[in-house]
Amino acid sequence: MHQFTSNGAVDTQGYKHVLGLREGASENAQVVKDLLADLVERGLNPQRHRLFVIDGSKALRAGIHEVFGSATPIQRCRIHKLRNVLGYLPDERQADVEAAMKAAFKLKAEEGMARLEKLAQWLDREYPSAAGSLREGLAELFTINRLGLPKALRRCLGSTNVIESPYSGVREKTGRVKRWRDGRMALRWTASALLSIEKRLRRIMGYQQLWMLDAALKDLNEKEDVGVKEKVA
Repeated sequence: MHQFTSNGAVDTQGYKHVLGLREGASENAQVVKDLLADLVERGLNPQRHRLFVIDGSKALRAGIHEVFGSATPIQRCRIHKLRNVLGYLPDERQADVEAAMKAAFKLKAEEGMARLEKLAQWLDREYPSAAGSLREGLAELFTINRLGLPKALRRCLGSTNVIESPYSGVREKTGRVKRWRDGRMALRWTASALLSIEKRLRRIMGYQQLWMLDAALKDLNEKEDVGVKEKVA
């Protein structure tokens, strides 16, 4: 069975684009690094800040830091985090914890993080694994809040759903193949399916406010530039 890792992006008008594809799993550090480095080789400026929305893959985070710098803003997928935390809890506890986490996501970054830390302290007593899962990558759950984005954009950019929607279509198209001749055939079919689906993808919710994200990221760049100039001076 062939595994592929791809990445996608949303442009300033809210349209989704497939950017790259590599054979291998997203947990493989070399695969992730090559996938991201290829974007730079094709002309993407690694010095300009962009918001990366990722799941909990450590290899993906490490690849982003190596190719685009450790200051690159990363938003952790809240849906993946909810599933991970709730997976450590009995059924009777899940609804309350889920409601508390979702409520915290609506707050300002520092306040929301403080609320989730209190929740983790409560979980520590009976469900330490759930508490550990909640604390892991906690700050990255609030990157979109820290950037001052409006509710519609936070709802959309708070999870990897924004780029994962094409994959069900890919599975449907590639599922018709009864026998794969080789890896190249699998790669061609996957790439073809992604490009076909890309044409039918809708703009993200709240795309009219993407200029606010663009402005926030430009502000981060300007602050870094000022810092560099001050050090040189």
